[in-house]
Amino acid sequence: MDKRLQEIEEKVKQRIRLGKEDGVYLYHSDDLLAIGALARAKKIEASQRYVYFNVNRHINLTNICVSRCKFCAFGVDENGTGGPYVMSPEEAFTFGAEAVDYGITEFHVVSALHPSKPFDYYVEVVKRLHEAYPQIHIQGFTAVEIFYFAQISGLSVREVLSTLKEAGLGSMPGGGAEVFNDDIRRELCPRKAMSDDWLQVHQTAHELGIKTNCTMLYGHVESIEDRIHHLMRLRELQDTAPGFQSFIPLPFLPDNTRLSHLGRTSALDDLKTMAISRLMLDNIDHIKAFWIMLGIPLAQIALEFGADDLDGTVIEERIMHSAGASTEKGIDKQAIIELIRESGYTPVERDTLYNVIEIF
Repeated sequence: MDKRLQEIEEKVKQRIRLGKEDGVYLYHSDDLLAIGALARAKKIEASQRYVYFNVNRHINLTNICVSRCKFCAFGVDENGTGGPYVMSPEEAFTFGAEAVDYGITEFHVVSALHPSKPFDYYVEVVKRLHEAYPQIHIQGFTAVEIFYFAQISGLSVREVLSTLKEAGLGSMPGGGAEVFNDDIRRELCPRKAMSDDWLQVHQTAHELGIKTNCTMLYGHVESIEDRIHHLMRLRELQDTAPGFQSFIPLPFLPDNTRLSHLGRTSALDDLKTMAISRLMLDNIDHIKAFWIMLGIPLAQIALEFGADDLDGTVIEERIMHSAGASTEKGIDKQAIIELIRESGYTPVERDTLYNVIEIF
């Protein structure tokens, strides 16, 4: 380990917060195993040898989207190609109800920015699921969606979130953060929430007692400095308005997008990003290796690089698979338990809010 890396190691051991220069240096370092060892030590300090998962059902209400981000392969035009669809509230309810017998503890509702569906439509979806299955947590709608709901309804972000919470929304996922560089956002996703908008939605959610997750989409046109800046902004918000439960680094999947000329991130980049996220985000307890995007083998290795969560059974995921994810669209509970055990860790089924259901 070189001298600079030793200095960073000493900071980590003494719980001194890493700065921008530290994060950038870690990205440029070739000593992947040393970085992984630091992150693994922090993971074990936070979560022991537990690795969390939940049993959930993803409900993607529609793929019709006004935003049409360059990095997205899921969104389509209402009257265009690509198989546009939209679920009615009845269809969304049936789709969720089909998975109840699997023992799910979460409905994970994420949609696109539909050009004509009113805010009441989304409220009705949440309300129907919650009234029929009050014991099943509803995690729904990214900050980008919440910001859009405010635009189409004339309500404030706080009013939108309060309405959804009253209908049964329990928490929010972390999607739509992309990377907090508005020049990049104006280039890749100009018709949706900007960086401060995304952060403000999550701050408001936290103030209302709604727990959330957070993400970063990396491996497209951003710089290493952009990545570290993104992590530091998340860390700052968690300092001032805590409520983030987990962070999920999302590698960009280029297939079928308007950035398909870009290469897929390497395994080395994925593991380094996982580890650096653990080290930089010293105030967010959980780092998630989302097996849908990483693939199961790399997700298992990521458990040695700071990750302590694999998300869940998912059952049917559509958004990442539109961009070429080659993983299964869902796996069963026993399969997750076994892949965690194979990695040398203790599987823990959790609910959405990280209450322990069972330790295996």
